[in-house]
Amino acid sequence: MASAHTIRWGILAFTKDLMVDPSTRKVSDIKHTVTAAASSSSVDRARKFLEDCKCPSTAAGYGSYDELVKDDNIDIIYIATPHSHHYQNTMLCLEAGKNVLCEKAFTVNAAQARKLVETAKAKNLFLMEAVWTRYFPLSIQIRQMIEDGQLGAVHRVIADLSFAKNVEKEWGIKHRMVNMDLAGGCLLDLGIYSITWVFQCLYHTLPASLRKPPSVLATMEKYAPTGVDEKTSMLLTFPSAPHGAHSAHGIALTNFRVATDVDGKNTAKPAIRIQGTKGEIQVDGPAFRPTTWRFIHTDGEVEEKVNEIPGGHGMFWEADEAARCLRDGKKQSEGMGWEESVVIMETMDEVRRQNGLVYPEKIETTEYPVQL
Repeated sequence: MASAHTIRWGILAFTKDLMVDPSTRKVSDIKHTVTAAASSSSVDRARKFLEDCKCPSTAAGYGSYDELVKDDNIDIIYIATPHSHHYQNTMLCLEAGKNVLCEKAFTVNAAQARKLVETAKAKNLFLMEAVWTRYFPLSIQIRQMIEDGQLGAVHRVIADLSFAKNVEKEWGIKHRMVNMDLAGGCLLDLGIYSITWVFQCLYHTLPASLRKPPSVLATMEKYAPTGVDEKTSMLLTFPSAPHGAHSAHGIALTNFRVATDVDGKNTAKPAIRIQGTKGEIQVDGPAFRPTTWRFIHTDGEVEEKVNEIPGGHGMFWEADEAARCLRDGKKQSEGMGWEESVVIMETMDEVRRQNGLVYPEKIETTEYPVQL
């Protein structure tokens, strides 16, 4: 049996999932090691992260991102800063010749996403948007069921990720969730998950030649103290849909004032409903980290399913995908390719355009470098 391929990670902002032993999720072909981490403000913070995560004693801690990208002992950099900073941070890494796994939302707008893709292509580097939910075995299984025709012709997907918050009391005006300078609001932070479910069911399950961007009809309400969106509802109409000559509707919802899971006990049940002519798949929330779902057949049969997450938070599956892509010489992931990342950003651009949500120029610009 071939030995596992080890990928050396640099961490720009922090996550602990990379150090979870792959064998706990029955993965034996790849391994991860963290060789460096950086904090934008303090080398001590970076070193404490490395120590807390039990990273190798040889891992380097840096007090700036500029130092991190110069480290030759790194195969790929994981970026988990606020999405307002994704474009500048990813450009820094790409310009330094580093492969990148960047958290979602990929960027603030589609123009930035296109520029990142253009730069990765020009430099022959791997680049992937870290939409971790897509790489859950649960998501992969559901997409396969749609592709295999088990739901018949799929006509509608409804997805919601909403948290009931006393926004004024809990977040005020400085918190990142409501801060315009950090691209705050529910659309880019929570709504991206609702959109992810709609796209992975109605767009990604089609052959690439048949995929067409949806038309968009959206409404939102702003949070008066800062101007970010506090509730956004989107109707996305896909001109082509799985298993039939028909269009399909994706309804993506997000809200700061009411919750998908009303009582925190999952009494309300599904956060996602995928509806086809042969049945319906219901996925219980939260939309970003689901484990429980069911397939309801039109004859009344109900198949209850549970996909447990073995240790950690679940972000290791996207890291496994990135590692395999690097091992195999791929520059993008089939599970979340560049084209789809751009189309999703274009969709959110249109949602914002229809509702007049514009962020400060310094985080909307495609200029690089810009100090944030």
